[in-house]
Amino acid sequence: MKASKVICIAIFLFWQTIQPLNAQDYGNPENAAPLKPSKEQEACNGIYASYTLEQRERELPFVKNVSAQGWAFKSSAVVLNAGATELKAWQLFIGFQHDELLVSVDGAVVVDGDSFPIRVGKNGTHLAGFPQADLKTAMDTANDMSQMSAKIKLKGTQFGGQKNAKPMPKTLKIVNDGFKCPAAKMMKGGSTMAVCCVKDPKFKTKALKTKFFPRQKGDLTFTYDVLQAYKGNYLAQVTIENHHPLGRLDRWNLTWEWMRDEFIYNMRGAFTHEKDPSECLYGPQGRYYQDMDFSQVLNCQRKPTISDMPPTLKDDDKVGKLPYCCRNGSILPAIMSANESKSIFQVNVYKLPPDMNRTAINPPQNWKISGLVNSNYKCGQPIRVDPSEFPDPSGIDSVSSAVASWQVTCNITRPKPNQAKCCVSYSAYYARSVIPCNTCACGCEDTDKCNPNAKAMLLPPEALLVPFVNRSAKAAAWAKMRKSPIPHPRPCGDNCGVSVNWHITGNTKTGWSARITLFNWGNLPYQDWFAAIQMKKAYVGYQNVYSFNGTKLPNLNNTIFMKGLPGLNYLVAEVNGTHPYSPRVPGKQQSVISFSKAHTPHIDIEGGDGFPTKFIFNGEECALPTRLPGNGAHHSRAAGVLPVLLVTLLTTLLITDRWFH
Repeated sequence: MKASKVICIAIFLFWQTIQPLNAQDYGNPENAAPLKPSKEQEACNGIYASYTLEQRERELPFVKNVSAQGWAFKSSAVVLNAGATELKAWQLFIGFQHDELLVSVDGAVVVDGDSFPIRVGKNGTHLAGFPQADLKTAMDTANDMSQMSAKIKLKGTQFGGQKNAKPMPKTLKIVNDGFKCPAAKMMKGGSTMAVCCVKDPKFKTKALKTKFFPRQKGDLTFTYDVLQAYKGNYLAQVTIENHHPLGRLDRWNLTWEWMRDEFIYNMRGAFTHEKDPSECLYGPQGRYYQDMDFSQVLNCQRKPTISDMPPTLKDDDKVGKLPYCCRNGSILPAIMSANESKSIFQVNVYKLPPDMNRTAINPPQNWKISGLVNSNYKCGQPIRVDPSEFPDPSGIDSVSSAVASWQVTCNITRPKPNQAKCCVSYSAYYARSVIPCNTCACGCEDTDKCNPNAKAMLLPPEALLVPFVNRSAKAAAWAKMRKSPIPHPRPCGDNCGVSVNWHITGNTKTGWSARITLFNWGNLPYQDWFAAIQMKKAYVGYQNVYSFNGTKLPNLNNTIFMKGLPGLNYLVAEVNGTHPYSPRVPGKQQSVISFSKAHTPHIDIEGGDGFPTKFIFNGEECALPTRLPGNGAHHSRAAGVLPVLLVTLLTTLLITDRWFH
């Protein structure tokens, strides 16, 4: 019996050796057959995307309110290039709709995401490929799924639903330019949804003249150039360029996120706000670099904060001597100074396994930049571009190329309500009261003693010269004089570091004029400041701004650009008053601006045409009042001039009395 078994096994083995080798694995276990595409993938001639809810369990605390009950979930998404052209820098939109809170994402990064956990709410989120940003075709890879597709694993919390429910996203689509996506279809079982996005025949695709993704246009761009590459570290140069004519940064702070445990050994032209080697010593960096002196390491944070060097270190041998560096974080628009519209710094980055070769370089993700009183920027993820070229420093006709280059593109976003950084107040010769900045124009933190929803109280003109904390008594006295109600609690302040007063000073048959006053309520001065205004009807009549340098920009929504004249380009910070109990005094700059009525004879100055529709200070759009002086009523000049003159006279007398006593 045993002999017969041995003979059977021998015959079977011999038969196996004479059979043709399997066409899928070629007899090599390392070349295992690829997974067979699903029917939906086979039918897709484009980009196939799917989302699968894999697991869902109830989270503590257990509550009776079904809509408030949290559920931990695990899911996965797949993006597959089933078309005939390579997909560069893929982006996937998942339309979450159950107040999801993402705890981790593997295989992609959350566009515009912050540190985990990230609340994606009911509006969904965009995912960008990382580290595999580009998906090649089957023809270019011999059907290598690892290069054709990307798999994303997600963990998080969602709210609502019964125990056996399968809450799924509302939508699923590829958001790269040139693709059309139908509504995603739910697969059998209800836990998977998929979509096939195809090329839009109406979209005109430009032929690529570069090996990598073409460089993008934006209001602000970063270029991450790798200048030198070694086995375990590399030297990168970061270039920040301002392309917006009204964009600006003051004392910029840049943050990004390392995704593969990299750390900064040293920098030139910039510095990190924190130097703490403990994160490296007790992390994977310390376990790998056991002989490294981490006290010399500049920064080990996953999300470092980086700032520009001061001018005093521009020629320092260790941290300076770079072009376009060391200006205290000031990046001006090119119309002010082309030489100061960019900033550069260099960073020496150390890597960890498995990236220990010269070509394994992964730029940081989730770039964010902010300034003192500047625009809000929304930045995309880094995309690989052709290596940057640099002229030879010796002056000979030769260029050198970076080892590799990535570009990050950012665009200015309009500030949300109560999130501005500057505000405007209105006043006029024909109105007794000043329309102050809106309540909580720049946000409100402590609302226990004030009402953030109450309309700002009208003010007497002299109240504009004192901080908000000193205006309450003046506003209350002014309300009593006008027999107006005094709200309880009082409205909160505007909380803006910079405010602007726009005052109509005169209006005749041939022209009109206004006075612009800039107030700095902060502790830091503004050097080389600028302001810009847009006025729909009055723009064509602009004549001159007398104490500032004014320029018309007709190609930029009819904007009037203003900056300080030589010697008047410095808006000083707020300082203490002359006496210990005197209110603090803001920094001020002021000028009169005049307009002609030659081309606008029917312009309605008092009805709103004499006030800006947009006011920008140092690149930041300031919050405008929702009311006009005189509550929209057209007052006669005789009725308005007298009270203002009386107030001005009274103020002058008070100042004179204080001066001589």
